[in-house]
Amino acid sequence: MSGETPPSEGRQPSGPGTTPSVDVLLLPGTPPSVATRYRSLAERAKHAELGLLGEDFVVLDTETTGLSFRDCELIEIAAARIRGGVVEERFQTFVHPMGPIPPEISALTHISDLDVTDAPSAVDAVAALSEFVAGDPVLAHNATFDRTFVESVPGGRDVSDNWIDTLALSRIALPRLSSHRLADMARAFGCDSATHRATADVEALAGMWRIMLVALMDLPSGLLDLLSTMHEEVDWQLRPILSYLAHEAADEGASERGAEVAPFSLKLARRGLVSEGQGHVRDDAAEKDEPLSAPTRLEVEEAFSADGIVGSLYAHFEVRPDQVQMAREVRDALASSTHRSIEAGTGVGKSMAYLLPEVLFAQRNDLTVGIATKTNALTDQLVTHELPILDSALPQGLRFTSLKGYEHYPCLHRLERAALGELPTVLVEGESRSLAAMEADMLTAIAVTYAFCCQSPEGDLDALGIRWRYVPRMMLTTTPAECLRGSCPYYPNECLVHGARRRAACSDVVVTNHSLLLRDVEMDGRILPPVRHWVVDEAHAFEAEARRQWAVEVSGDEARQAFELLGGTKSGALHNLMVQTAGLEGAALIQRLLTKAAAAVARAAASTSDLFLALHSLGCLASGGGGYESTTLWIDGGVRLTPEWDALSEVAHVALARLEEASKDMDETAEKISESSPQLGANLIEAGGFLHALHDGIDLIVSGEDESYVYSAQLSRRRRDIGSERLLAEKIDVGADLGSRWLPEMMSVVFASATMAVGESFEHFDHSVGLDLLGGSLHKDVRLSSSFDYRDNMAVIVAQDMPQPNDPRYLSALEDLLFDVHRSMGGSVLTLFTNRRDMERVYAGLQPRLSQLGLPVICQERGSSARRLRERFMADRSCSLLALRSFWEGFDSPGDTLRCVVIPKLPFASPCDPLVRERELREERAWWRHSLPEAVISVKQAAGRLIRSSSDAGVLVLADSRLVSKRYGRQFTSSLPNPDCTRLKRSNVSRYIGLWRSSHE
Repeated sequence: MSGETPPSEGRQPSGPGTTPSVDVLLLPGTPPSVATRYRSLAERAKHAELGLLGEDFVVLDTETTGLSFRDCELIEIAAARIRGGVVEERFQTFVHPMGPIPPEISALTHISDLDVTDAPSAVDAVAALSEFVAGDPVLAHNATFDRTFVESVPGGRDVSDNWIDTLALSRIALPRLSSHRLADMARAFGCDSATHRATADVEALAGMWRIMLVALMDLPSGLLDLLSTMHEEVDWQLRPILSYLAHEAADEGASERGAEVAPFSLKLARRGLVSEGQGHVRDDAAEKDEPLSAPTRLEVEEAFSADGIVGSLYAHFEVRPDQVQMAREVRDALASSTHRSIEAGTGVGKSMAYLLPEVLFAQRNDLTVGIATKTNALTDQLVTHELPILDSALPQGLRFTSLKGYEHYPCLHRLERAALGELPTVLVEGESRSLAAMEADMLTAIAVTYAFCCQSPEGDLDALGIRWRYVPRMMLTTTPAECLRGSCPYYPNECLVHGARRRAACSDVVVTNHSLLLRDVEMDGRILPPVRHWVVDEAHAFEAEARRQWAVEVSGDEARQAFELLGGTKSGALHNLMVQTAGLEGAALIQRLLTKAAAAVARAAASTSDLFLALHSLGCLASGGGGYESTTLWIDGGVRLTPEWDALSEVAHVALARLEEASKDMDETAEKISESSPQLGANLIEAGGFLHALHDGIDLIVSGEDESYVYSAQLSRRRRDIGSERLLAEKIDVGADLGSRWLPEMMSVVFASATMAVGESFEHFDHSVGLDLLGGSLHKDVRLSSSFDYRDNMAVIVAQDMPQPNDPRYLSALEDLLFDVHRSMGGSVLTLFTNRRDMERVYAGLQPRLSQLGLPVICQERGSSARRLRERFMADRSCSLLALRSFWEGFDSPGDTLRCVVIPKLPFASPCDPLVRERELREERAWWRHSLPEAVISVKQAAGRLIRSSSDAGVLVLADSRLVSKRYGRQFTSSLPNPDCTRLKRSNVSRYIGLWRSSHE
C-alpha cells in the first residue's frame, strides 16, 4: 500500500478517447483568471524551461503491506531519474516481506504473494535503490511515508539526504484544487494514469513535477522570494526549490522591466483578487417598512405533493403527512412572527420541511434566513445535498452560504506575523515529532495559506491539508474577541473572515453552527449578518453549547503560553517589535516605551504564575468530582470563607494590579508606534490583547459578584501539573440570557430536534432556550411522530433485577448481563457508559470471555481516536464497542452494523458537578427540573442510535433497575420511540433476544 488514499470512485481515468479536465478538481468560486491558468498548465509545462529543477531528480514510490510504520513492510519500490525534463532511467523491484500480503492490499495493488516469493529482501532491495539514486534529491508524494519505510531498513539512510514532499509542494502550487491526491491530479492534467502500483505512480509524478513547478511560477511576483527567505534558520526541504524559482522570476522580471521585482504585498494581491459587487446585500427584516409575506399553507402543501417542488427532487417520492405538518408549522411561524419547538422523529424529513418554507420566505421578502446546526455531518448534508438540489429545482435558483467559526478562516494579519516573527513552537511542545519537523510543518502551512489567499477571494482552511496537530491554529487564525477589526490593515475588504460575512449577507440562506450563532449573540451581532429568522436544528444541544460558548475560563497553561509568545526584550513579539521599530521616527522613545512595557509584562507574568500556584493549594477543599488526573472544586460561599481562599485572593489582587499596569503600558506603547507604523502598532495590540481578557476573567471569578454564574476550579492531582489549573465561570440559566438578549430581537426561531420533549412535555426545553419568558401567544410546541415503525422494529428491555448502580455487586452483574446480550446478538452491540472506570473494569472481564466465542469487542480507551473506533466497529458485523459520552449522539451505524444498544446506567449528572450543586442551592426540586429531564433526553439520544432507517431493527437494553424501582422511571420509558418496554430478569434476557431475533431477521 502506498501513502495515499485510494482515488475517488466514479472518476474515469484519462487516456485514449477521454479528455482530461482540470475543472472537475477546481474549487467552486475559483476566479476565472486563476481557472484559465490552471487549464493551460499541462500545455505550458511541456515547453517550460526549468533549468536545474529539470535535472538529476529521482521520482520514487513504494507499496507496503499497510500504513503502520511499526507493523508493515515494503513489497515494491519503483523509481525514475529525470534528466533534461524527461525520464531517462527506471528502477523497479518487488520486495520479499516477512509475512503474507493482506488480501485487501493484494486487491488494491494487484501484488500477490507469488509476485514477491523470489523477490530480494528489503535490505537487498534498498541497497539496489541506494545505488540507483546515488544521493540525488528524491521526489515522493507524501515523502514522510516512503522515506520512513525506506529508512527503517538497514542502509536506507544512505539513499538520499534530500527528500522533497511533492504532496506539500502541490498544495502550495495548486491551492485551488479540491484534491491533491496524485491519482486525481494525474487524471485532471492528463499525466500517465496513477494506479496503486508504484511504477504507475512514479510515471504520474514525473509528469506532475513539471506542472507543479510551472504553477509555482504563476504565483504573484515576490511571493516566492518571501516564502524562500522566511525563517531561514529552519531546515525546510522545500526552500531550495522555492528559492531557485524566486531567483528565476527575479531575473526574468528584471530583464523584462529593467528593474528589480517589487517586494510582495499581500494587501495588493488581495485587493486585485477581491471582486466588487459580489451580490445584492439583503435587507434587515427589522428595518423593512412593508409587512413581510409568507407562502400560503396551500402553496406549502402543494410543494410537498408528488407534483410539487419537493416531489420533483426524488425518483420515488411519497407524501409524508408529518413532514407536511412540520412545513406548515414553519410557514405559520414565519407568517405570524412567532417561535416553534418542534420534535420531529427520525424519518420525518425535517431538513426539507424547514428549508423550503424558509427559502420561499427569504426570496419573497429579499431577506436572508439562517440555519444553525450542531454537527458537521448535518451541515455537510445541507450544503452538499438538500440546498444544491433545491437550487436546481427552484425557478430562480438559490443562493446559500456556509459560515464557519473564525478559527476556520485565515487571518491575514496573523499570517504575515507568522512569516516574519517567531514561530510559536511553545504551543506544540510535548508532541512526539522533533522540533525541526514541526517547524518545517509550520513553514509549509504558512506557504500553503499564502498561496491560497492569493488565488481565493474567499474560503476557509479546512481543505488545505494543514497538519493541525503540529501547526497551532492561533498562528494562522484569530477569534472574535482577538480580531483587530478597524485596526487591521486588511479590514474589511481584503479580509477572508469578513468577506465570508459579506457573502452571507447576499444569500437567501446562511448555514452555520450553534457555536458561531451563540458567539454572535455574545458579540451583539458583530459576526453574522442581521438574520431575524432562524432554524436551530439539533436544538436539544443548544443550551449546553451556549453554556460552553459563554463560559469565562482562565487557564494556567494558556496564560503561560500567551506570556511566552508576548516575550520581552530578548524574545517573543516584544523583541521582534524592538528590532522592527529601530528605524522608525521617534525610535528612541518607542524603544524606551517597549522596554518599560516588557518590564511590566514580566511582573504581570510572575504574579499570574503565583496565582496559579496558589490555586493548587485549594485542592484540599475539593470533596470529589473530576477524573484520574484532576478534581473539580465548586467555589461556593463556604470556600470563599476559608484561609486558603483568602491567600489566593491576596495573590490574585496583586496579579490584577500587575495586569492592569501591563495593559496600560502596552496600550500607550501601541498608540505611539501606530503614529509611525499602524501595522506594527496593530501587531502589539494583537500580541497583548490577552492581558485585558485575563484581567477581566480573574476579576470576575475571584470577586464572585456576578450571580448569573457558577464558579469552579479544575485542580490537578499531579504535582508535575501544578500551575496548569483552571478557573471557570459558567452561566447558570442560559435560557434567561437567550430569552432576554436574543429572542426579543428575532422575528421567528424554529427549534427542531428528534429529542426534545420529556414524555409529552416541552417544559424543560422551553425553559432551557428562554421560550418560557415570552408570552404564550409567541411560541408553540409541536410533537410529530416518526414514519418508522418503532413498535415493531425496536425491542426495549429493562433488566429489572439488576443491583443498584452503587451496589458493589453491580459491575459483576453487568458483566454477566453484557456477556449474555453479546452472545445472543452475535456481536454488533454498542454499550454506552457514563463512567470510564466502570467501562474499563467491565471490559477487562468481558473481553476474554467474548474472545473465546470468537466475538471481538473494543473499548474507547484513553487517547483512542473516536473516528477510528467508529470505522473499526462498522467494518465488522460481529464487532462490539464499549464507549463513553461521545458516542451517545451523532453516531450513525446503519443496518446490521449496529443491532443492539445497551445503557448500563442512567446518565444523571454527577451530584458533585458545580452546576448541579449551585442549582440545588438556589432552587427547590432542582434535580427534578434539570438533572432528570437532561438524563431523559440523553437516553432518547442514545436510543436513536439504533434505528436510522425504515429497514433497521434492533434491541435496546436498559440495565438500570431504577427504571422499575423509582417513580421517575416512567418518564424515561414513556419518552422512548417505543414506550412499550419488556421487564425481564437478567436470566431471561438472552432467551428473549433470541426469540425476538428469530422473528425479525
